[in-house]
Amino acid sequence: MKAIPQYAMGLPEGHPVKVFFQENALIRALLQQLNEVDINSDFETFFNIFNQLATVEKRFARKENQLFPYLEKYGWTGPSQGMWAFHDKIRDQFRTIRDYIEQKDFFHIDSALYSLSEDLQGLMHIEVVRLFPNALELLSEDDWQEMRASDEEIGWMLSEAPTPYPPQDDTHPGEERRKKRLPFSTDDRIRLNEGFMTGEQLNLMLQFMPVDLTYVDENDRVVFYNRGENRVFPRSAGIIGREVKFCHPPKSVDTVLEILQAFKQGSQDTAEFWIDYRERKIHIRYFAIRDIEGTYKGVIEMSQDITDIRKIEGQKRLLDWQ
Repeated sequence: MKAIPQYAMGLPEGHPVKVFFQENALIRALLQQLNEVDINSDFETFFNIFNQLATVEKRFARKENQLFPYLEKYGWTGPSQGMWAFHDKIRDQFRTIRDYIEQKDFFHIDSALYSLSEDLQGLMHIEVVRLFPNALELLSEDDWQEMRASDEEIGWMLSEAPTPYPPQDDTHPGEERRKKRLPFSTDDRIRLNEGFMTGEQLNLMLQFMPVDLTYVDENDRVVFYNRGENRVFPRSAGIIGREVKFCHPPKSVDTVLEILQAFKQGSQDTAEFWIDYRERKIHIRYFAIRDIEGTYKGVIEMSQDITDIRKIEGQKRLLDWQ
């Protein structure tokens, strides 16, 4: 199969679809290298190639958080369900192989790698013949430019960032401001329940909070998430305006919908979970948001890495910077 099919040959360098095909070529090369290396005599080389192949997670995250939301906007929701579930299957295969590697169980690695290779090849075939050509038909140039601008938040499998692609300017509607006699001007500040903040201050505060926050409105659409360098779960601008049921793996959608229904009915106000994720303990909480009259206004999802917090014992009352 050609690295880039005919229908994508004319795309400009840096176009999201062209970048996906560049990653396809890299995946095939890495699979070939894994097939040729002898894990028994050159384990380090094998391990390094495997870790590079595992960065396919960035590719999955871009599809799930970037491409799929745009397809949903045009009514094509199939990839958000079927293909995401296939991503999860491959993620499980990577975890299984990593367990074999840690146990030095070389006997089972070959068959597991064969299954992984078959599934990755099958996934790329579906992308080439169905996903990408349909996406190119559906999405506008503005869509692709917006997507490319946000792709950088997630990253790529490639060793170097792809050629820049023209970004779409990000504009925000103005906010009504209220003024108050204070030792600082309230011009260009947002009136909060208690206090005034500039948009920059509010964004910085949310960015540096050590938690992932996502706000879903009363219509079940994502209206906000906080950006940060150390997010537990990846997010990108493509999620804004997306139905929340498409923002979770298919295996957890029923639970999400059950939470939303209970919150809307008023029978519950909170839900919480804790999971093991990438060798870290993650605490996930949902809070129903209601106005002063008790009307449901949406839900906040908060995820936090509590691995180190759980280790705290005794008291710490002194600053120990020195």
